[in-house]
Amino acid sequence: MADQKDNIDDFKVQTAKHPNMGPAPLQPHSEQSRDRLSKRLSTDSNGTSDGGAGSSTPVEVTALEESFRRFAIHGDTRATGKDLHGKNWSKLCKDCGVIDGKNVTLTDVDIVFSKVKKKSCRTITYDEFKVALGDLARKKYKEKAGDEAEAEVFKLIEGKTPVIAGVTRAVASPTVSRLTDPTKFTGSHKERFDNTGRGKGKAGRVDMVDTSGYVSGYKHRGSYQKKVNKPTEGKPM
Repeated sequence: MADQKDNIDDFKVQTAKHPNMGPAPLQPHSEQSRDRLSKRLSTDSNGTSDGGAGSSTPVEVTALEESFRRFAIHGDTRATGKDLHGKNWSKLCKDCGVIDGKNVTLTDVDIVFSKVKKKSCRTITYDEFKVALGDLARKKYKEKAGDEAEAEVFKLIEGKTPVIAGVTRAVASPTVSRLTDPTKFTGSHKERFDNTGRGKGKAGRVDMVDTSGYVSGYKHRGSYQKKVNKPTEGKPM
């Protein structure tokens, strides 16, 4: 009992000398959750998991993988770019010229997609994507070795982006030009534009009442006031 009492007395003395000693204050639950989230995001960005040693150097994305991501997110706002579904896979092969209608057809593309993907999935990963391209490369370039054929197919896809369909281009037409040129308008339509082709606004659409006192078409409007204000030459002031 005496030894235990001495230990307690020593602890009190040490605490008195060092008031900062003692258990660390507990963090609020929200701060703990924020710390765990920050750690997970940092781990994901470095490509490591808990307990693993990873490098903080970012992984360089190749041109082929960049094209894969662009087609993976095409038309889908919820897509992450990490996997590619069958519709965009077919679009990629079509837009990049992998499908030639002879050695590689749309049917071949669909068959290869079903072959490389997992049975329980509707999408393929980037690694499965390269395997699928390898199968199509051997069909498209039969005269070349496997590695050479894959390299040729990769070149067709690298740096490419999805082609946006349905965009209408303006076509120059004499008829359209004549109908959109204000200088060639006649009648009431001509009154809506000035000599430069700029619209007059309300003045060109509504009949404005002229209260100046001049008759319509009079060309010397305002000339009388100029004559009155003009100083007489040769007469003393």
